[in-house]
Amino acid sequence: MKTRTLPILLAIVALVSASLACAIGGELSLSNARASFDQEGKQATTTFSPNDTVYVVADLSNAPLGTVVTSKWFALNAEGMAPNELIDEADINVNEDNFSGTVYFYFPPSAPWPSGSYAVELYLNGALTTSVTFSVP
Repeated sequence: MKTRTLPILLAIVALVSASLACAIGGELSLSNARASFDQEGKQATTTFSPNDTVYVVADLSNAPLGTVVTSKWFALNAEGMAPNELIDEADINVNEDNFSGTVYFYFPPSAPWPSGSYAVELYLNGALTTSVTFSVP
């Protein structure tokens, strides 16, 4: 009977150890980027009205202290703007160790968004990670 329980016990210990290793020392990542009407990213969309505040939300995992997430906002093809014109950029500096959670950037228009297409590039420690596109009809 003891010979059968030992392999099961070892398998359980291996699974618990692997889970702890992932939780403690997982890989830094920025994923699930989306445009949204809210900072939680629960109202994801790709189309906004001219007076909407646009949120770009992503899931940041295993970020060490000092990690920087940058957003760069571009008008790809919008009325009255140059193609691929940089509109704004902003940084989020992680001020705790091993941060995992939602990060967001937002842009409340000071004037209505011109009709057109837009993109927000997200960088993780200076490296382009992903981009999110949206439009204003």
